[in-house]
Amino acid sequence: MTTRPAKDPKTGRFLPCNERARSVIRPRARKAVRNKLGELFLEDMLSAWESRGAAAIHALIEKNPNDFLKTIAALMPKDATIHANQIGEMTDEQLIRRIHTLDQTIRPFLDAQGADGTGDGDRAQAENQ
Repeated sequence: MTTRPAKDPKTGRFLPCNERARSVIRPRARKAVRNKLGELFLEDMLSAWESRGAAAIHALIEKNPNDFLKTIAALMPKDATIHANQIGEMTDEQLIRRIHTLDQTIRPFLDAQGADGTGDGDRAQAENQ
């Protein structure tokens, strides 16, 4: 038989638990039940995902593309820091490697232009070299 918590007759507020009620509640047991429930829920979600996850995504794309995009947007980090130019954080060796890579990339285009810069700059000719 469960007992109802005591209320203050004037305010109607619940009164603090007495020692007997505290021993019945057992906060550790409640936490253990919550953890077990969470584990079981996640196991069931994993099972459902493994059996029908990809199909559910494809069905969502077909039926509700807006909801699919909302889901993707919700999964993205709220604060994304993009470093488009990280030169300030590079070591000297990394900078030298980057310069050499860029040099190798643009060298064919510079060669096509000619030493005096009077060439036609034909990009196709540079790419074929």
